[in-house]
Amino acid sequence: MSGDIDEARNWQDDPIDCTRCAHVDLKTSGRCHPKQACINDRYAQRIAHFFDWNPELADSYLAHPYFEVRAIAAKFASLFLLPPLLADEDGTVRSSAVRRLPGRDVLHLHNDPCDEVRMRVATRLEGDELLLMAPDKYYYVRLVVARGIAPSLLGGLIHDEEAEVRRVVARRIPEDWLLRMVDDRDASVRLTIAQRLSPQLLSLLRHDQDWRIRHEVASRIAPSELIGLIYDPYSLVRDVARSRLAVEAERGPRASA
Repeated sequence: MSGDIDEARNWQDDPIDCTRCAHVDLKTSGRCHPKQACINDRYAQRIAHFFDWNPELADSYLAHPYFEVRAIAAKFASLFLLPPLLADEDGTVRSSAVRRLPGRDVLHLHNDPCDEVRMRVATRLEGDELLLMAPDKYYYVRLVVARGIAPSLLGGLIHDEEAEVRRVVARRIPEDWLLRMVDDRDASVRLTIAQRLSPQLLSLLRHDQDWRIRHEVASRIAPSELIGLIYDPYSLVRDVARSRLAVEAERGPRASA
């Protein structure tokens, strides 16, 4: 495209002539404005402003040749007119339609070639239908799945390649599955697991290479297992271990008294 953002040009890069527009009367009434709110402009924001001001016109623009117009019109148009857009050649348009339609209408797009479309589909699904998207190649889709399916269905995502997905899994899996993730390769995932483990099981992570995890261990592990942690190479871990042992030492004499 030639020119700059201050020029009023259409999606074919031609200058916009308001006198030839079908909505010239809207300009007179202040419901459109060049370089601000214009259905013929090439910039999505200006098209969106046009529909903000004239939402009742959206239905008539769902077949416009410019994909941005179709995608933005779908945000304002009647729901009953949106299903055909699920077969639109442009992923942005399909995604825009998916955002407003119920899951039963968009389920068939769970394997759409466009990542954005599949992401939107995932946000519209629940339960077993959402589980269908667990193997998706796009990590954000799997993230939506990990957040939305029942904890008892998360087993297949325990070893997901993306740490962000595994962190969500670590926060939600049943407690009796936690030990399956204590050796996760990502420290943030192991920290999430450590924060959920009982004090009795925390000893499994007392030698973890990440000081944050050892600090969690030192903060909650049974006092009888703190001795080795008072020599930890990281000062915050040593301090919390020694502080807890000091408290226990004070309790001993008082308890016997």
